[in-house]
Amino acid sequence: MTSAGVVISVGEPGWRHCGVTVARVRAAARLALARGLERSGNAGSHEGRLTVLLAGDDRLRELNLRFRGKDYPTNVLSFPALETGSDYLGDVALALGVAAHEAQTAGKQLADHALHLTVHGVLHLLGYDHRKPGEARTMERLEIAILHELGVANPYTPRA
Repeated sequence: MTSAGVVISVGEPGWRHCGVTVARVRAAARLALARGLERSGNAGSHEGRLTVLLAGDDRLRELNLRFRGKDYPTNVLSFPALETGSDYLGDVALALGVAAHEAQTAGKQLADHALHLTVHGVLHLLGYDHRKPGEARTMERLEIAILHELGVANPYTPRA
């Protein structure tokens, strides 16, 4: 696994009391970075650094409005770094309320869903996308494989 520098910033205190650990989020980000780079043929090209912000819905709403023109909170946002030649890849931000609601609705553990959102966001930093069906299948397969390594069930399998 990469020795990537992953900074976890807890902007919403509720994250510390909901079963999601900073260590697991960091591990998910590092593994997503390593596997994403391997899949793209860039393994070993750089170690990469990134930040994951564990935020509240209000902060994600602000970011979503400012950068995407959408006035509502969303589960995860990725902000790739500008092309500056540095090894800083960018930032990923997660919203606690949205993530908790999605997890509850889907019958999933919030901790597992948060790891999925982290992996998803990091893959976006690496250029993976899901706008086209082929891209979506590639990204989903990679997410499933990474989450399996983390001991998290396939997030795309419907729950009872």
